[in-house]
Parts: sequence; C-alpha cells; structure tokens
Amino acid sequence: MEKANSISGLARTKSDQLSEKVTSAFKSPPTSSETVVVGDGGGTLSRKLSSRRMMAASPGRGGSGSSRNTHIRKSRSAQIMKLELDEVSSGAALSRASSASLGLSFSFTGFTMPPDEIADSKPFSDDDIPEDIEAGTIRRPKFQTEPTLPIFLKFTDVNYKVVLKGMRTTVEKDILNGITGSVNPGEVLALMGPSGSGKTTLLNLLGGRLSQPIAGGSITYNDQPYSKFLKSRIGFVTQDDVLFPHLTVKETLTYAALLRLPKSLTKEQKEKRTTDVIYELGLERCQDTMIGGSFVRGVSGGERKRVSIGNEIIINPSLLFLDEPTSGLDSTTALRTVQVLQVIAEAGKTVVTTIHQPSSRLFHKFDKLILLGKGSLLYFGKASEAMVYFSSVGCSPLIAMNPAEFLLDLANGNLNDISVPSELEDKVQMGNTETETTNGKPSPAVVHEYLVEAYETRVANMEKKKLLAAVPMEDAQKSKVCSPKREWGASWCQQYSILFRRGIKERRHEYFSWLRITQVLSTAIILGLLWWQSDCNNPKSLQDQAGLLFFIAVFWGFFPVFTAIFTFPQERAMLSKERAADMYRLSAYFLARTTSDLPLDLLLPVLFLVVVYFMANLRMSATSFFLSILTVFLCIVAAQGLGLAIGATLMDLKRATTLASVTVMTFMLAGGFFVKNVPIFISWIRYMSFNYHTYKLLLKVQYEHITPTINGIRIDNGLIEVCALVAMVFGYRLLAYLSLRRMKLPSGA
Repeated sequence: MEKANSISGLARTKSDQLSEKVTSAFKSPPTSSETVVVGDGGGTLSRKLSSRRMMAASPGRGGSGSSRNTHIRKSRSAQIMKLELDEVSSGAALSRASSASLGLSFSFTGFTMPPDEIADSKPFSDDDIPEDIEAGTIRRPKFQTEPTLPIFLKFTDVNYKVVLKGMRTTVEKDILNGITGSVNPGEVLALMGPSGSGKTTLLNLLGGRLSQPIAGGSITYNDQPYSKFLKSRIGFVTQDDVLFPHLTVKETLTYAALLRLPKSLTKEQKEKRTTDVIYELGLERCQDTMIGGSFVRGVSGGERKRVSIGNEIIINPSLLFLDEPTSGLDSTTALRTVQVLQVIAEAGKTVVTTIHQPSSRLFHKFDKLILLGKGSLLYFGKASEAMVYFSSVGCSPLIAMNPAEFLLDLANGNLNDISVPSELEDKVQMGNTETETTNGKPSPAVVHEYLVEAYETRVANMEKKKLLAAVPMEDAQKSKVCSPKREWGASWCQQYSILFRRGIKERRHEYFSWLRITQVLSTAIILGLLWWQSDCNNPKSLQDQAGLLFFIAVFWGFFPVFTAIFTFPQERAMLSKERAADMYRLSAYFLARTTSDLPLDLLLPVLFLVVVYFMANLRMSATSFFLSILTVFLCIVAAQGLGLAIGATLMDLKRATTLASVTVMTFMLAGGFFVKNVPIFISWIRYMSFNYHTYKLLLKVQYEHITPTINGIRIDNGLIEVCALVAMVFGYRLLAYLSLRRMKLPSGA
C-alpha cells in the first residue's frame, strides 16, 4: 500500500501532497505513538504525539473517549496551523511554521474547539503581518482603485531637435528620430537606452514638460492632443527628488494633498488620503522624520524616492511618468519600487518610466519596452519578447547574461559575447575597414545602423498600423481630455493660506538657527560695548551716536539683501515642478512666500535693538523705541524686496551676489554719512538708497527734540522718507514678480 502511495505521489506536485497529508491528519488521527510528518527533508512540519504529553495536557484522564475529545486551549496554535494550510496550498515553504511549532504539542485526535474559543480566535489577516516595501512585501493601494479617466497614450514618428548656438555658428542636433509607440491603461512602459539616447527627452515630451514644440510626429491622449486639463491627470516624478528638506514626510504629502486634490473633497478627506498613501508606500515608520538634504539628516534614498512617488500618486493620476525612479537605489529597493508601479498600473493607470540599468528580476516586471540608441528606435513591443526579436535578427547572447545588459550592449553597438548577424559578419570577412574594429567585430556605428534598419523593415510598419485603430472609448470621455480649462485643487485664498503655513514651517529652522542668532547677538553686544552708555548732550557724543544709527541702517540693509537673494534661485526647481503640475497660482505663491518671511524677520531685529538700545543709552522713551523698531523693520522689508528682485531677475547666485554687492555698497556710500556734498549729476542715487532714508528717520526719532540739523542733514517730519521706503517695498517686489512671470517653465506653466 505504501509503495502504491509513493508511486501515486510522484504524479502529483509537492504542494498537493503536502495539502493532502495535513488534511488527512485531521480526518484520520494517528495513534499515540505515531508521528505525523508533512513534507520531506528539512522543510517538514512534524508533530510527534506521545501518550505522556497527551495525558499531561488533558483536563482529565477519563479513558480513550475523553482523550479523543480533548480541547486544546491554544487559539494561537490553531491560527498558526491555519496559516500553514494556506501556505501549503500555494506551495510555500513550511520552514517558518516548523520552527514556530517547536514546543507546541497538538493532539489531532478528535481535534475540536469550543464555541467560546472559536469566538476568541481569529485567523491571520494581511493586516496582522507587519509589512514594509524595503523588507520585501508590497501592499495593494486601496485608494488606487478609485475610478479615474483611463488614458490611452499613442505617439507616432516623434522627432525632436535642439539648436546649439555657438559664437559664430548655429547647429541643429537631432535628439529623437521617428519614435513610435503606445501604452494603455494597466500597462507599464519602460524606456531603456544608454546615456544620451533621448530617454528623458521622450519622457518629457510625452508628459507635456517641454515648452518647445516637437519637430515632427504626433502625441495623442485618447486620440486627442495635449491640453492644460491633463495637468491634473498626470503625475510626473523627476529623477532628482525635489523636496523641502525641513518638512517631514507627512507634512510634505499633506501639503501636496491640500493643494492638488479636487475642491470637492474636504480637508479631512484630503488628510485621510495622505494617511493612505503613507501606509501603502510603507512610510509609516518615517512619517515624522524630516526629508533632509545636503546639510540636514533625513530619510534614506529609497524613502525619499517613495515620497516623490507619493507626491504624484496622491492625486490618483490617469498617467504616471517617472524619470529613472530606481536611480541610486539598491536592487531590492529598486524591485520594490517597480512593484509599486505594477500595483498602480493594475488599478487602471498608465505608467511610463525610464530605466537605466535594471536587474533581471526588475526587467521582467515591465509590460512594454522601448529601446533607444542615439535617438533612434531599436525595439518597441512586449518586454518579454525582446530577446526573441533580437535573436530573430541574428543577435543572441553567447553566455548567460541579464537581458537588460544584453539590450544595452546592443544599443551601444557592443557585440562582445553576442553573436554577430550573418550580414555584418560577411562585411567583416570582406575586410572592409570602415566596418571592422581591432577585435574583428563590426564598429558600433555599423551595428546601430543595422539594428535601426532591421526594426524599420520587420516591425515598424506593423506597429504603426496598430496605432491607427481608434481608442475604445466614448466621445464624451475623449472630449474631456481636450478641455482647455485648468482644474485648481484649492481657491486662491486657500492656496495662499496653505503656502503661508508651509513657508513658515520650512524656514523657521533656518531663521532660528544658532548660527544666525549668534551672529545677530554678538554684533549687538559688540555695538553696545563700543557705544556703552553714550551721551547725546554734547556735539561730540551726538556725532558718535549718529555713527551708531548709520551702522544700524547699513547692517539691517545689508543683511536682508543677501538673505533674500537666495530665495528664488534655490527654490527654482521646486517652483518649476509645482507650477508645471498646476499646484497653485504664481501670485498666491509669491505673496505667501514674501509675507511668510515677515513674522520671522521681525524677531531678530527686536532682539538686536533691545540689546543695543539700552546698552548704548539711546533716547529713553517708549515712543522712540517702538518708532526705531518700525523704522528698522521698514528698512528690512525694502532691502528684502531688492534682494528678491535681483535673485528673480538673474536666477544665478554668482551674478546676483556680484550685482547685490555693488548695489548695496553704492547705497551705503550715498547714505549721507560719508559724503555730504555729493555732485549733482550723481546725487539722485541717494534717493534710491534705503540706507539714506532709514538713517534720516532714525535721526528724527532720536534727536528731533535737540537740533533741527545733524551732519548737514535737515530733520523734517519724515513723511517723504516713509513714503520712499513703502514705495521700495512694493516696487522691488513687483519687479521680482514680473521677473518670475517671465521665467521659462515647463509646458508654458
């Protein structure tokens, strides 16, 4: 009988045998001396049953009947057994179950559970098992199952050129030459090729991120051209993770949800979406950790990449574009990231990604593949059929290798360890020096030409015919795509409020850094010691105090200018990314960005003046003290406007710093302290200097009760100076805003 069982077992799979053996253990329990063995060798589940343990574990020793009806009060053991049965049915290894069952004695004889134990015990669910993307498991995003507009992306004969302007000549360079392909909802399309092959350019064209029109061909979304409506349906993950370093993971995703999700959702629903994204991407462990940057410690590279992906999938996009999402990640984390993309695509989304050097496991996760070489199309089709195609044109690997490495070698024209097609072999044997290299292989240029020609003659026409078929979709859904109307996720006031809060949270760390506080405090203490308890009752002491007031005007004019210069050049990448996605209006961003600095800018000057004012024994009057603070604050805001205008106009830190240095020095020299008799042809500069107007106001506040003129400067009512500073506050900012409007952004955002 045992022999017959073993013969029949050979005809069954191992998982079937395991399943039947465990099931039979429940139906026909063995005797007390038998051993139930499930599986073979080291991967077995064994339960050794001894009569001593049976009797010790039984509530009573009432004979065989009572031993058969023994109740095992170990609900957790029953759960483990159920999990093992589920794994057995799928052919999974039982080594974990075997080790977990050590020390647990089961009686299969009359195995039953009382009703109260059944109520207390529940089988394992996916939620009971801790999961993490980097640890090896992927959760299926629940929110990605929400209905969204399916988009069929097609592109035919796409050409793209750039103009290289030299000193004397202008040269056109071809980046893409006749690229054709398509990707449907539920599919992941990978763009592969060596560096400089045009992957990122093609991705930017498909995502509507290039402001220049394509030189030829067409790109359609549900058979319609690109429109601004698609911005709210497209997620675009750039290769560089452009994130604010001082915001936490949760704050970053929350602000993205508040700005990008539709107005129809409440704030609570948007925050719930944020929580879902954090959970589904496995970011719950680091959700309260700062993103980090060059000088700030933060999350790991894999977590940063998932935050960037979460920023885009939070809007439940119809189209998701990713530029090398696995760049800089280890192979396991890269695989988990691509598995996330698979899950997103399975929910009906269209996913397009560039990939540089995927592992073999990662390569097989893609549905479709485009292989580019020098801007030309070498292959388009199913990723699983790429090796078969290149074998059909005479290029097969001579050794076992990663399919991705094989394809990239071909794209580079490298035929080492790859069979040479007979057509090229004939050319080499004929001794044509143009087609031969030192190792007897065809040159990369000849290989590239051969592969391009092979694709055009064998596959290209057939793929173009497939693209002529109409998209299976109703006309109403097609017309949605070509709607020119933008969809904002929040009103203007809401955008301003969200960006204002985000600005304060991001920059409070910078403003209240110990370095800056130490700088301001040490300067204040040094000034207080130099002008310790000065007296204004005699002309010499009055002259000394006037020098202190001029230094205050210069210091709080110089300091804000060089702080504000860095604002827009440093945030240019973030501004370009968020405006290209239509997250907010530029006016809301600009106003929030400039006003969120004001509360922070007021604190350090107050601290500075509290120290200097009383140490230097300036005019002891509450009105004079607060008017001095107000004057310095006006100077700071005007100087900030100048820094913002210079930074936004030039968008280059070196040039902006140089121009600001010259401007601030000129304003300081024309400030009325160093030169009294300025030539008339250059005297107009002082009226543009915020140092000059601030200095005059401080003199008025301190000495209007003593003398009408100081150092040749007439002290009047101060109205002209106040109006001049207010005009600078708004004038410089208007110039900065207009400069930002002129700044070139992707897709004409």
